[in-house]
Amino acid sequence: MSRRHLLVTSALPYANGPIHLGHMVEFIQTDIWVRFQRLRGHTVLYMGADDTHGTPIMLGAKREGLLPETLIAQVKERHEKDLHDFGIQMDLFYTTHSPENEALLLEIYQKCVDEHKIERRDIDQFYCESCDMFLPDRYLKGICPRCQSPDQYGDSCEVCSATYAPTDLLAPRCATCHSTPVLRTSEHYFFKLSECSSFLKAWIQSGHVRPEIQNKLMEWFTEGLQDWDISRDAPYFGFQIPDAANKYFYVWMDAPVGYMATTLKWCRDHGQDFDSIWRKGPYEIHHFIGKDILYFHALFWPAMLVTAGFKTPEAIHVHGFLTVNGEKMSKSRGTFIMARQYLDRLDPSYLRYYFAAKLNDAVEDLDFSWHDFVTRVNADLINKFINIASRIGAIVGKNWDGQLSDIDTAADPILEEIAGAGDEIAAYMDSLSYNKAMMRVMQLADKVNKYIHDSEPWNLVTQDPDKAQAVCTSALTALWRLSVYMKPVVPDVVAKIECFLGKDIVSWEAHGQSMAGCKIRPFEKILDRLKPQTD
Repeated sequence: MSRRHLLVTSALPYANGPIHLGHMVEFIQTDIWVRFQRLRGHTVLYMGADDTHGTPIMLGAKREGLLPETLIAQVKERHEKDLHDFGIQMDLFYTTHSPENEALLLEIYQKCVDEHKIERRDIDQFYCESCDMFLPDRYLKGICPRCQSPDQYGDSCEVCSATYAPTDLLAPRCATCHSTPVLRTSEHYFFKLSECSSFLKAWIQSGHVRPEIQNKLMEWFTEGLQDWDISRDAPYFGFQIPDAANKYFYVWMDAPVGYMATTLKWCRDHGQDFDSIWRKGPYEIHHFIGKDILYFHALFWPAMLVTAGFKTPEAIHVHGFLTVNGEKMSKSRGTFIMARQYLDRLDPSYLRYYFAAKLNDAVEDLDFSWHDFVTRVNADLINKFINIASRIGAIVGKNWDGQLSDIDTAADPILEEIAGAGDEIAAYMDSLSYNKAMMRVMQLADKVNKYIHDSEPWNLVTQDPDKAQAVCTSALTALWRLSVYMKPVVPDVVAKIECFLGKDIVSWEAHGQSMAGCKIRPFEKILDRLKPQTD
């Protein structure tokens, strides 16, 4: 197996609020993949940052009586704490409001200018005289021009999914002060995405996204790609466009550059070469994103990168939304769950396993229900996997002071099957089919528990102590091997198992090792069962 060099990113959470469980689907999915690749011996850099620019940040800071810089610094601190406590192991979590991001953005913009990919045009847009500002799409509400649904945003309808120009919205009003806006003409800067069609078609069809994503993306070429408005009028919190009075780069212009800027900051801090990652060299770039931001990452972003002479992503991995009880997360229904709300009550290992057991390589929504959550965690993680340690640990400690012996020959077929499943499980993990990997691990754990049940080492201790010791050694060897496969998914649980077994898992190849002759430590409870209902 050749060694890979991977730069991996999760989408940047917006700095206008706390991280919720919807965010955690992606962070956990990415973190599992990163930990798996590292365990396989590959070199991996995992980068993240807060997305910090735009009108919502500006207005949010104003409401709280803060400078935008103060607000985003406070939010970043909370985001970092939540991610850390969920075991998300990034090399650097940075911010898009950084000197590195501004410098790279200006470099990319200038190269786009030099390549004649930037055009200035006059456009009509809504202006709120009460708020004294042009209204971004999300700060404009009205009646959908297609289905007549009220209270829809200025760019799309949540009822019929129509997309439209803000000027097509019926009965428009300012979402902040509810006054009726007026149309004003303003000069804006456009990136000529339409001129990148040939490159983008070839790039999309070259395996950088899954087939169903290819099909979705190709739909946008049917009517022709539209050029992209990359500018916003003052007042706006962001980076100013050079030689353009009161014009700022649209947040989506600088947000993905944050992937590069975070890498640049890390390289400077660690004496590494940025160009060997983003311009040349062996690194593959992998973006993990939600399906709602596919357009930006699979069209605008590679077009910008190739125009500016940077690498384009090797792969864009797209996941669906998190639903709760089959519906969108809702504050009014109490199902909009913040990461910190979860962490204040429950161990993050439960959710990491639950998401892994449901995540696959398709762009499907993932549903969370409390009953399914409790049932799956208790039945699999606790009763099948951790149960092996619970059943055997006390016996070994009590009877042989933690000393293990040889393998029971009757266990050889099970142990060989567990070791032989390494390539199969690795293929599932690499392709993001975590659900299949977890299903296979739990099938193997079932066989181990049956072996323990049939062997009855608690009775053999008095009848045939040598046989009992061999059974326990075999069971803990199985636990060790299964722990290799589970380490990327529930690292905190496996860390406790490593401590109990007295050695660390340092590579994927450890799935072939034995516990024969080892000495284990006294067993301590690893994880409690989930209760059927919360208080």
